Amino acid sequence: MARIPEAFIQDLLNRVDIVDVVERYLPLKKAGMNYSACCPFHKEKSPSFTVSHSKQFYHCFGCGAHGSAVNFVMEYEALSFPEAIRKLAESVGLQVPEEAGGAAAAPKGEPGVYDVLKAASEYYRQQLKTAPAAINYLKGRGLEGRTAARFGLGYAPGSSGHGLKKVFEDYDWNKLLTEAGLVGEDEESHRRYDRFRDRVIFPILNQRGSVIGFGGRIIGDGKPKYLNSPETPVFQKGNELYGLSQARTAIRDNGRVLVVEGYMDVVMLAQHGVEYAVATLGTACTPVHVQKLLKLADEVVFCFDGDKAGRKAAWRALENSLEYLVDGKRLAFLFLPEEHDPDSYVQQFGRERFEQVLTQDAVPLAQFLLRELAAQVELESEEGRARLVHLAKPLMSKVTAPAYGLMIRKRLAELCRLELSELDPILSGRNEPASAAAPQAYDDPGYPPEYDDGFVPQRRFKPRDGNNWRNDGGGGRGNWKRKGNWRDREEERPRLTPRVQPDMVQGLLQLLLFEPVLATRCEPVWLTWPAHGDELLQDVLQSARTHGARMNSAQLLELWRDEPVYTRLAAMASAGMARFERWSDEERELEFANALQAAGQSLIRAATLNRKAELEYRQAHGGLSDVERQEYMALLTQSRSVTS
Repeated sequence: MARIPEAFIQDLLNRVDIVDVVERYLPLKKAGMNYSACCPFHKEKSPSFTVSHSKQFYHCFGCGAHGSAVNFVMEYEALSFPEAIRKLAESVGLQVPEEAGGAAAAPKGEPGVYDVLKAASEYYRQQLKTAPAAINYLKGRGLEGRTAARFGLGYAPGSSGHGLKKVFEDYDWNKLLTEAGLVGEDEESHRRYDRFRDRVIFPILNQRGSVIGFGGRIIGDGKPKYLNSPETPVFQKGNELYGLSQARTAIRDNGRVLVVEGYMDVVMLAQHGVEYAVATLGTACTPVHVQKLLKLADEVVFCFDGDKAGRKAAWRALENSLEYLVDGKRLAFLFLPEEHDPDSYVQQFGRERFEQVLTQDAVPLAQFLLRELAAQVELESEEGRARLVHLAKPLMSKVTAPAYGLMIRKRLAELCRLELSELDPILSGRNEPASAAAPQAYDDPGYPPEYDDGFVPQRRFKPRDGNNWRNDGGGGRGNWKRKGNWRDREEERPRLTPRVQPDMVQGLLQLLLFEPVLATRCEPVWLTWPAHGDELLQDVLQSARTHGARMNSAQLLELWRDEPVYTRLAAMASAGMARFERWSDEERELEFANALQAAGQSLIRAATLNRKAELEYRQAHGGLSDVERQEYMALLTQSRSVTS
């Protein structure tokens, strides 16, 4: 296993200019200190997309897209992080090093695999020109020559079964041909043969337009009708989509991507002007597909045949989509009449009719989900409605989009004749009786007990069931007994982590990520803050102090690239750019000093109250030592002065 060294990523971000990177994809106009354009990630008429040269960061005020040069390339070209790094490195003449640990290294044979696939693709294209049977087949399907050329269609001859020998002199021993999935080997004779024979060839391209595999359609009635490349170092069918390279521009312009089932569907739709279609590669739509599609467009429509197999495929796509639903994006399902697929429908009725059906008849995901589940139960009976909740529960648990999930739950509640407040506890597994609620303060006048020295705890806790306390009759102070030794039950004491108000933390982090150098201009007071405070805030403060003098916002943010908090921090950096960019340097420095002081005071106050609560708990569960009692009285005085 290997990963890209962090030092190289920082050096790369030092060498590339986000303005230059973005301008390779769309024109930018100078707007004050920044540059602006219409956002490439959503449709808009007025520019709301801003690129900051000083911060090396971009932000869209319309859709919220934001990030560094790496993020932009990842989002615009739907590349993985390593792929985006390599693309940027190539643009500035750097070779990407790797170090042990982390993400998987690029496969050893990868460059060679690309080479042989490219050579094979060119061979197949040339063969199509002299293959009357294949040409007649494609013409019979209504395909035009310009469309075949655009998608690089070809033909694999089947006469000898060794057509690729004309391309590769080392055909019989070249390991790359096997690695690329171009040849197979007879189990008995161990002789090689071409995997694709007497088939129309559909090259499969990756995001960069490189050939990574092939799909082959048999000429005639042979089996299997369609044959795909096997899994190789550069091709995993669960990750790739046919036609995506050709459809990317149309997807961005239309804000929509159409997912179909066949190569010919994609090709014929494009020929008729529906150029935003892609196809899965002989497999159900996977979670990787869904994530990639939602990055590309605000609307994803799955188009399937109306038969049983088509509905089964649609349900698989739905199940794999639930976890990745995003508020503001639309997923829908279109079912064509059973006698049609997208290829035949668009040929018979044309683009306008097809897109009309696409707009009017596509069923939103939520509606499709509930419709399919409701069809399995009897809604007029209590048992049927209970079963509907049972069927929906595991599916609803996958939905994390707040608004989307709420809308589905409200509709589900209506179908089940429940209030949303009744349904939610069932779906979340929280439908416990009220007696299981959290501890409350005792109303018993005999609690807390009185003490000879006049000490009375200021907070009163009602113990949970099973915490080894009991009242043996009456409510008097002498009737409370303790089981065991309280000093053996350290884990039962409340541990209240000191917390700063969320809005205070958020504002400080936004400012810090916007201008990391601020942390280098003050004393590191956060080192004196209580332990177990807001660790993320303290981590960012210390990282900014260490690197802020030589790192811009984008570089600082990259330090958390592989951490779960990266998305949260990236959003804060984007918000900081929108909030503080127009402030003067003096205003930002004053705001930082005030926010830092307030955060420290809040943490100290929380730590004081935490320790005070812990001592109260100890007093109620066995008593305090003299030292602890003195500490408590001091904390009581301190907390009163802090809160007054």
